Amino acid sequence: MDNSPFAKTPLNNSSTYSGQHFLDYWRVIRARKLMIVSIFIIVVVTSLAFAFLLPEKYESTVRIRVSKDSDVSGLIESARSTGYDPYFVLTEFEVIKSKNVLYSVITNMNLIQTWSVREKIPNLTLQQAYLKLLNEIDVRQYRNTELIEISVRSKDRMEAAAIANKIAETYRETRLENFRELSTQTAKSFTDTLEECEDKVKELQKKVDDLRTELQISDYMAESSSAVAAPTLEPEAVRRLDADRIEAEGLYSQTLKVLEGMTNLPPERRLEALMGYTPNDPILNDLIQRRNIAEQELVAASVSYKEDHPDVIKLTQTLDQINKQIEERVNSAISGLQSRADSYRAQADDVKRRLDDAKRIDAENAAKYRPYWDAKRELDTQLRWRDLLRSRLMIQNTEQNIPRASIVQVTDIAEPGIRPVEPNILLYTGLGIVVGLFGGIFFAFFVEYLDTSFKAIDDVEQALGTSVIGIIPQNVGYLKDEPNAAYAEAYRVLRTNVLFARTNENMNTITVLSGGAAEGKSTTIINLATTFAQNGNRVLLVDSDLRRPSLHKVLGVSNANGLTSYLLNQKKLEEVILVSSVPGMDFLPSGKLPTSAMGILNSNRMKEFFNIVRSRYDYVFFDAPPIMGVSDASILASLVDIVILVVQHRKYPQSMTVRAKQTILKVGGNLIGIVLNNISINQDSYYYYYSGYYYDYYSKNSESDSKSESSDTATKKKRRRRDQKTDDTSPIIKTASNAEAIMGADTEAKTDESTSNEVK
Repeated sequence: MDNSPFAKTPLNNSSTYSGQHFLDYWRVIRARKLMIVSIFIIVVVTSLAFAFLLPEKYESTVRIRVSKDSDVSGLIESARSTGYDPYFVLTEFEVIKSKNVLYSVITNMNLIQTWSVREKIPNLTLQQAYLKLLNEIDVRQYRNTELIEISVRSKDRMEAAAIANKIAETYRETRLENFRELSTQTAKSFTDTLEECEDKVKELQKKVDDLRTELQISDYMAESSSAVAAPTLEPEAVRRLDADRIEAEGLYSQTLKVLEGMTNLPPERRLEALMGYTPNDPILNDLIQRRNIAEQELVAASVSYKEDHPDVIKLTQTLDQINKQIEERVNSAISGLQSRADSYRAQADDVKRRLDDAKRIDAENAAKYRPYWDAKRELDTQLRWRDLLRSRLMIQNTEQNIPRASIVQVTDIAEPGIRPVEPNILLYTGLGIVVGLFGGIFFAFFVEYLDTSFKAIDDVEQALGTSVIGIIPQNVGYLKDEPNAAYAEAYRVLRTNVLFARTNENMNTITVLSGGAAEGKSTTIINLATTFAQNGNRVLLVDSDLRRPSLHKVLGVSNANGLTSYLLNQKKLEEVILVSSVPGMDFLPSGKLPTSAMGILNSNRMKEFFNIVRSRYDYVFFDAPPIMGVSDASILASLVDIVILVVQHRKYPQSMTVRAKQTILKVGGNLIGIVLNNISINQDSYYYYYSGYYYDYYSKNSESDSKSESSDTATKKKRRRRDQKTDDTSPIIKTASNAEAIMGADTEAKTDESTSNEVK
């Protein structure tokens, strides 16, 4: 787990690189611009070279107007031509380019022999010539009209015009021939059908005559169009009888309903109901009138006389007699209604019987004469069909003799081209530019997609869970040669972050590791050590990369004796530590590594060495091999106080760096942070926020300072190199105290400018 104070301090508050902001795409283009430009140039140059290598060709175009053939007319409506049909025009494109047309053109113009001689193609077949001609033809529609343009390209301008005109002529003849053939086939089909129809008519006519004789059908019945020539009842009589039946049934129902109502009434209410049904009965009306008069007289007599008076008795008898007559009349009327209802029922039944008898007779007649009428209808149908076929055959024979030149009409003949149309330099150049530009950008993004290396600070911090404490730009050198270089400030910032990351001031042994080779760990360790030395610290730089040492080459010293000599008890420590050209910094080369001492760093002698140098120097820096390569780096990571992991920008996969960090933590290394190396500040604006400001600032200041100090620096370098060069077998051996004394003059001459410019 990372315990550094930078572990939870994000260095970037903007969106992560994976957020795919527009600037992220622009950053990819800038980072891969060399690839994009290279692909762009290759494609453009290739397209231009291809264009100039193509032979010149001329183009001739013939324009024809095509009309859709009149459809073969049906038997009811005559032939008619449809309007503009875009699908028809598109279909004719394929007809023009068909083998039926082009084979004829090749044969008539003897193109096989012409091309064989000109193109030097031996044994050119008809099919090969067709494919060659098809490749040189372009058929297109002219502005959504019935006009078709046939363009032919050829090296011979006269040949291109001749072929185009010949194609139009052959296509027209083909259309005419197809129409004539279709018309002939149609006429033959009509003739055959007409003959069959004539035979059928004769057969049906004989059948009708036989049935007429057999069934004894009169001329009147034969001329009738009805299936039953002599119906029992006329339709109007049928309708009247049906109406009478409905009326009789209605009256019967109504009368029966009245009778049922009167039967259920008491006697005193029957008269009232009967008067409502038959109000115009004179006898009943007279009896009712007489009863009313008798009742009035009886009432008058009852007032004047007693009940036993002769007048009262007489009037009472008269009234009783009248009521008896009225009751008899009501009963007689009810009997009459019953008779009337029976009469209505009998009338309805009689009408229904007559209708049923008529329908039965008509059905029997229809079944009897049906074969005749069926045969007659079939004969009529065949007669109409025969007449229609005769008429259509006459029309077809007439149409076949009409000229059809208007089906295909040449509006503009093809003429020889004035200038070649191929190669089109502008077209190929434009395509090359477009394809090259977009192809380069696409390939750049494709490579970027396949690239799983670290591309941004956030990627590093998210994948490793550790803060980035340093950002080193591209093309850095060695601070011992360029102490005032613009990139020096990046190492000063790194030094400051390392100092703040220490949890204990006694932590002074530092190593810089990397997951893979050539990630910049050696450059980082020597420049970081130089920065500490320039700050007035006593620094020891140890080249502990025993297999591939490189620091001695940078410092210009011998590697004959070094760390291995001390660890193998061949030399004393004072004899292997060298004074470097950097004031305040001593250097311990790696020395020669015997094959029998591969695990020398994991010895007790190495631990004693750590205890000695950490007490003599303010800071001790150890260069190490890649941690994923050999075990030496893991040993150093477990011994030193501070471990820094260098990650080169856009180089190795993230998984390898993650594995390197896990290895460091597994051996107990104190990883304080990550150094992101080899950043292109100019191309990748993402990092300008962190490094660009001081990079530009100090680069401008260093330009003026470097001019004044160039001569003095060159003189000092020559003197130091001359003093340090010795024989490989007897290097300059100095103790730590002697080294400090020797470098004292240079240390005092060194100004505190670097310290004042340090970024905390």
